[in-house]
Amino acid sequence: MKFIIQRTLNASVEIDGQVISEIGKGYLVFIGICESDTKEIADKLIRKMIGLRIFEDENGKTNLSLKDVEGEILLVSQFTLYANCKKGNRPSFIEAAKPDLSKPLYDYIVGEVTKQCKCVKSGEFGADMKVSLINDGPFTIILDSKEL
Repeated sequence: MKFIIQRTLNASVEIDGQVISEIGKGYLVFIGICESDTKEIADKLIRKMIGLRIFEDENGKTNLSLKDVEGEILLVSQFTLYANCKKGNRPSFIEAAKPDLSKPLYDYIVGEVTKQCKCVKSGEFGADMKVSLINDGPFTIILDSKEL
């Protein structure tokens, strides 16, 4: 499982010209799920993500968590995080989980994060989404379950 976490000033998801989700200061999180992922792996990444201290304190040090700054989260499924570009120029997505596994796991992640954070929004699984953000920093963290 992979989480790409971008610290944002604001972010939004649009489908068919309509904004369906929007947040202010917080995280835009792209979520990639592979065939071997489980709820236990998701729980581990969720704990790490929520505990990250990547917001600046009064001294300009990255010392504050999402909860400390009352930040918001926008969660977006993105199977392309498992693109394999080793052969040729056309990526293979064979490592990405199929929708029958990834959708329930994505829904589980959204539900668990919602239990722990005040303002959680999400994209629409499987939809053609247009994602916009102002990355604050820029500041981007990659959490990969294989590296935790």
